[in-house]
Amino acid sequence: MPKKTIPLTDVAIRNAKAADKPLKLFDGAGLFLQVTPTGGKLWRFKYLFDGKEKLLALGKWPDVGLKMARQRRDEARALVAQGVDPSEKRKQDRADAEVQAAEDANTFEAVARDWHAKQVKVWSEGHAAKVLGRIEQHLFPAFGSIPISTLRAPAILPTLREIEAKGNHETAKRLRQYCEAVFTFAISTGIAERNVG
Repeated sequence: MPKKTIPLTDVAIRNAKAADKPLKLFDGAGLFLQVTPTGGKLWRFKYLFDGKEKLLALGKWPDVGLKMARQRRDEARALVAQGVDPSEKRKQDRADAEVQAAEDANTFEAVARDWHAKQVKVWSEGHAAKVLGRIEQHLFPAFGSIPISTLRAPAILPTLREIEAKGNHETAKRLRQYCEAVFTFAISTGIAERNVG
């Protein structure tokens, strides 16, 4: 008859001492606390997926307490029950977060400011200020927060047409040139793959 696992308690976790080899204190349903020879206490979840035994790190004690470790184990078990490997999901979530962070860092405004900073070296102070002023006034409010890699002409053209409709043809023409220049800069730095045109 298999030995019944006695669930862990906060006291047992606190009193667990390091040994020569890693020590495993089981809580149940695949959750255990691994006590390292150096005294570290790490939560692990052991599970089967596609017939293979796998381990998922759930955090370090005391940052992750017993209650939270059980909650994380239950979330991981629910994923396994749905046919989702928690380890693979975590990797995918991290990759998605990195892509999102890169997009957030590379908004039209951020890239346009980088482009402008490079141009300042060759432009007169007055011209640089005028260019930035136009971009800040007309382009950033309309689509400055959109990641440049996802920005397309349909998001830009209404802004330019609105400026033209007010009779500011020269301003609209300049802004179109600035957009093209920002996109060319983004392509040259690997941030965008194609121009907005």
